[in-house]
Order: sequence, then structure tokens, then C-alpha cells
Amino acid sequence: MVLWFLILIPMLAAPLAWIGQQWSRHVARWIAIGALATDLCLALLLWSQDHSGQVSGHGSWLFESHTSWIPLWGISLHLGLDGLSLVLILLTAFLGLIAIVASWTEIQSRVGFFHCNVLLALGGVIGVFLAIDLFLFFFFWEVMLVPMYLLIAVWGHANRRYASFKFFLFTQAGSLVLFVSIITVAFLHQQATGRPSFDYADLMRLTLSKEMAWWLMLAFFIGFVVKLPAPPFHTWLPDTYTEAPTGASIILAGLLAKTGAYGLLRFTVPLFPEVMSEFAPIAMGLGAIGILYGAVLACSQTDLKRLVAYSSLSHMGFILLGAFAGTELALQGVVMQLVAHGLSTGALFMLAGALYERFQTTDMRQMGGLWGVIPRGASMALFFACASLGLPGLANFIGEFLVLFGSYSAQPMVTILASIGMVMAAVYSLGMMQHTSFGPQRETRLAPDLSNVVFGALLLMAALQVLLGLYPRPVLTTTRPVMETLVQPAVPSSHLTHPPSDQMPSANLFTSHVSSP
Repeated sequence: MVLWFLILIPMLAAPLAWIGQQWSRHVARWIAIGALATDLCLALLLWSQDHSGQVSGHGSWLFESHTSWIPLWGISLHLGLDGLSLVLILLTAFLGLIAIVASWTEIQSRVGFFHCNVLLALGGVIGVFLAIDLFLFFFFWEVMLVPMYLLIAVWGHANRRYASFKFFLFTQAGSLVLFVSIITVAFLHQQATGRPSFDYADLMRLTLSKEMAWWLMLAFFIGFVVKLPAPPFHTWLPDTYTEAPTGASIILAGLLAKTGAYGLLRFTVPLFPEVMSEFAPIAMGLGAIGILYGAVLACSQTDLKRLVAYSSLSHMGFILLGAFAGTELALQGVVMQLVAHGLSTGALFMLAGALYERFQTTDMRQMGGLWGVIPRGASMALFFACASLGLPGLANFIGEFLVLFGSYSAQPMVTILASIGMVMAAVYSLGMMQHTSFGPQRETRLAPDLSNVVFGALLLMAALQVLLGLYPRPVLTTTRPVMETLVQPAVPSSHLTHPPSDQMPSANLFTSHVSSP
């Protein structure tokens, strides 16, 4: 039941935040903060417990909840928590709090409705990280999209309607492909066993022909990579990230992109191991293209939010590169990159929003000399620019280095090309600082520096960057059992059998395709 609390707390608090606006705007904000803080504390409590007997071996679920929902169709309310989902839920609750702090002064209209949508979106994200019934997973996958569309369409900037429509069109197209593939897998399970099932453990044991496995793998891949995103499915990203309000930008870049990466790790890679070795070079090539393409476009931007958006596209290319490398080092780097990217990009969007509030622009051509105007903001921008370029000692460096080091043995040339992205990251990150904080002061208006609350939130994110950069062990050890199961050799498809349902073991992570030594 504790897993349902993680989902229901923000979901139930959402209408309360909407109603709370009747008394005060601050009531809605504090309800949202209370709900996410409760989720964060609950996730930390789950993390603090001793799971040494549960996370060993093949990485069984730390916590699990299974209740039948629609037995006729093989649909159940099946949730499972392991190290990967636990780390991402901690990131979700933390960045949710940061998004609310970043929106405190920016959002002044329909405050209750804004926080209602934030909580609904975050509840859907947490549901995605916990659901191991694919029908339930898709339900939460759709739940998080509508409130995100509203956050962009109602509170976004000048071109918000265009950006929100583009976001919804692309994500719904990807969702349709994903839904068809999920239904197909369940139908194939019914053909093989006489009963439909959307359960993760059942589908892991399903025998597929190579041709069918290829088509289904591509469908799952496209459905998830649209959300990641990666070229050529990325064109919704720059407009959406730029036009969204600050809090929504933080959630989009820091969390919704992570749901795509999570789907690749949880479903695409382990469900179709027979064709992964053939498809991996293509996926890694797309990752390298995304790294270089995003970096080149980031270097040419004059709008601060657009620069951060394209830098996010570049950094997420490391996720795609490492996810298909097939080595434990690369996969551990993927997890670190997920966390580090959420912190650094969330902070940069927070700073971009603060600048927009003060100067009503994010055009870097109209900035300059801000170090003397808002020294707190400029110092934080310098720190997170260094984090974004992968400065050693910070979390982004750990993630990118592990991905590159772990991917080299699989695809040396692709990895060498991808490493150029780290050099280009220094170009656009330091160029951003040169245009905004140094040089002649172009903005003559006096502006207040960052408030104590915003500055404190950024300092906390900076502290986490340093802590994980110097001591990444808490994240790596938590997720290691899951990553280990993704690199073990797959059983040939002719070897697979489908045991009776009453002999099926519990839903241990990624064990059904793993051969015994």
C-alpha cells in the first residue's frame, strides 16, 4: 500500500490545491509543497531501510503491490519498486519542489489550478516509475500529458499555443505507437497461453519470432524516444521548453524526459534481447547524433532558454548512447546522467526564469555585465554552466564519463564522436556566461538579486551536484542490481518456454531472459 501512497498523495492534493486558492494563493502553494515534501520523505524512508537481502542476486522488487483489476483482460493494479524507480521517484519529488519554488512569484493568475496541474503531472510521473502492468503503465503515461499541456497552454509565453499543440501532437503520436505495441504483446501472450496478460513478468517469458520482435522493439523504441527525445523525433523540444513557464520547463526537462529513458531501460531493452545486439549500433548512433546536433545548435542560440533546451537534447543523447551499450559501466553512467541532468538543467531553467522576471527577456544579446547587477544569480549560473560542461568533481562529469568509458568497447568510433560533445558543451556553456554575466553592461535597469528562497534552492542543488560528483556511491549502489541484470547474456529464443502461470516466479527484474551459469 505504501507504493500507492506515493502516487495518491499528489493526486489527492491536486484538487485541494485548486480549492485552496479560494482562501489565498499561498494556501495552494503550501498544499503542493506539503504533498511533495511528504512524498520525498516517504521515498527517503523507503531508501533508508535495509534491503540487502532483497536487492542481491537478480534484483527483485524492493516493494510490490499486486491487485487484480480487470481479470478478463489480464489487467492488474501491479506496482513494483526497485533501485532504479526509487532513485527517479526521489528526483521527481525533489524537482517538483524546486518547480514550485521557481513559480512562486512568476505565477500570479489561476494559482490553484496551476498547482493542481503540477501535482497531477507529477503523480502521473511517479505512476510511470512504479507501474509494472503495461496497461497501468500506459494509463499513467497518458495521465501526465494532459496537465503538462495545460501548464504550457495557459501559463506559457507568447507562442504558448503553438508550442503546447506541437508538444501534444508529438507525444500523442508516440503514445499511439506505444499503445498499439502494448496491445499487440498482450494479444501474442493470449495466442501463446490462452489468456491475455499485460503483466511484466508474464511478458518477459513470451517467445517471439525474430521478425515480430523487431517490429515490436521498434514500436516501443519510437514511443519512448519521442519523449526522451532524440533526432529525428525532437522538433517539439525547443519550442516547448522555451515557451513553457519556468516550473513547467523544469518538469519537462528534468522529469518527463526521464520517463522516456526509464521506458527504454525498463521495457525496450529487456523485453527484446534477441534483437538488441543488432539494433544497438543504430540506437547508439542516434545517441551520438543527438549529442553533436544538440551541441551545435546550442552554440548558435541567442535565447537563453533555447540554448538550455538544445543543451538538454545534447545531454540526453548520452542516455541513449549508454542505454544500448550493453555494459554495466555505461548503464551506471546512464543513471548518474539522469540524476545529474535533472539537477543542472532544472537549475539553469530556474535561473533563466529569474532573469525573465527581472528583465522581461531571455535574449542574451540584450544582457551583459550581470555579475555586477545580480551577483548571486551570476555566480549560480557560472556553477551550473560548469556542471553542464562536465567539470570534474560534479555529477554530470561522473555520468558522461561512465557512459563514454563503458560504451567504448561496444562502439569505439561512435563513442569518440560522442565525446566531441563534451568539448562543444564547454563552448556553449562558457559562451552563455560571456554573453550574460561578463562584458559591458547592456541592461541599465536596476533589478533585485535572487531571493533568499530561490538562492537557497539553487545552493541545495549545487550541493547535491558536488556530493554526487565526489561520492556517487549512494546512487550507483542503489541501482547496481538492476543494471547488472541488463548486461547478462540473453537466452536464445529457441530456448524459451512459457511455464504454467501457477509455476511462474514473482516479478523479479529482468530475470526471465537470463541463462544460468
